[in-house]
Amino acid sequence: MLTACRPTTRTPSASPTPAASVGLNPIDVLFATTSPVFIAHRGSGDNWVEHTFDAYTRSIAFGAPVVEVSVGASSDGVLLCHHDATTTRMTGEQFVIAETPWSTLSNLRNDARDWLGPAAALQPIPRLEDVLNAVARTRIVFVEDKQGTHQPQLIGLMESFPEATSHFVWKQSVEYAPPAAIVSAGYKTWGYFTKNLYARAEELGAQHDYLGVEHSATDDEIAQVVALGKPVIAWPIHYRSTRDRMVSLGVTGMMCSNVPYVSTTVPSATTDAFASGLRAAGDLPWAAHTQLQPVIMAETASVTVSAQGAHSYLMGSLCPVPADTYTLTWEMRWPTDLPPGASDDAGIAFGTPDDRPYRVGTPGETPGYHVTVQANGRVELFSRPARTESGVSLGVMRTAPVQPGEWLLLRVTVAAAGIRVWRVDGAGWALDSPDTSYRGRYFWLCKNYDAGLPVEFRSIAVT
Repeated sequence: MLTACRPTTRTPSASPTPAASVGLNPIDVLFATTSPVFIAHRGSGDNWVEHTFDAYTRSIAFGAPVVEVSVGASSDGVLLCHHDATTTRMTGEQFVIAETPWSTLSNLRNDARDWLGPAAALQPIPRLEDVLNAVARTRIVFVEDKQGTHQPQLIGLMESFPEATSHFVWKQSVEYAPPAAIVSAGYKTWGYFTKNLYARAEELGAQHDYLGVEHSATDDEIAQVVALGKPVIAWPIHYRSTRDRMVSLGVTGMMCSNVPYVSTTVPSATTDAFASGLRAAGDLPWAAHTQLQPVIMAETASVTVSAQGAHSYLMGSLCPVPADTYTLTWEMRWPTDLPPGASDDAGIAFGTPDDRPYRVGTPGETPGYHVTVQANGRVELFSRPARTESGVSLGVMRTAPVQPGEWLLLRVTVAAAGIRVWRVDGAGWALDSPDTSYRGRYFWLCKNYDAGLPVEFRSIAVT
């Protein structure tokens, strides 16, 4: 029977088989019996190079019961997997896919190193037939005809697989009725809402079997779609907190870009993975945009944060930390120059209840603590309630001034009786606070000034 990975302490099963003995379509059975159902959005593009054979097969190997595939076609009619109309974003080469022969497209390589890390291998654009041969017999595939002009060819390929209607779901905007050929053949359809369409939820939702909502939709917009009584799938899901919000609103499916992290509830490691040159599952910038991803450097086993403005980087691979007593250790430095402002600082935020963004100096929905370090050696511990900007100082220690390129070793110990902050390098300094307001289990690396001057972190560990 088709199965789904769900929030668990174990790696999900990787070997579902069709539920042929069940009277209902096994896709309906999956959504009726499993919540949430995880769908590997673009093959789980936070973890592997999106819409590639490697991404689809790796997400399946992890245990995702469903993958989402975007389909285009070359000028000579080869169906292929790619999200965009052009190859520019993913390959750096400027070709319009529909105007380019497969002989040219097949030699291009998708490059996601800016998002996944410098060790992410370049991956070819795959033929759709090769992908489906690898996954469609044991998993469900959500298929979207991005060019909108290849329905007969695409349907013919789907029909070449046994029990095709049990393994394929037609994906498209909810604004349009599904193709007659898809409906008459008995395929399920998923119609996704985008902004300005939620007001027409009842009208448009009637056209599809499953419905989709954006992760950025309001609670009221999502409630309108859920009230229609059909399975609702949210997209794209990068963070566990987004998953939890959607589940609380009655959403049953997660079109997920980060399946290994979002489908689990335990840390995958106790130390960072920067030396691998790859971003670990769960490590993410405060907003899931390529331009905000810090630079991972395998040669120094570190990550450099240099985006303009206040920036934070979730260490989700190490979260949740132990509930009551734990120690966070990290090293940090300004590798080239010290920050220009006397009050500019960087450090770490911790004790947050979930992985909603926490940026120092920027009001957010989640409370917690942050430790800041200034170039003059001032180290300060703050407590910050939700929806406030800077928080309340819990203590200051004056340590040796910082030199450009100098690594500082710091440690935070959280216990039932309070918090201790240490600067371990040099003479060794410490400050203590009896505060016990927040005992959340997520933490972030933080750059807290406007300039793009980089700050570097390494040796992140939880004990």
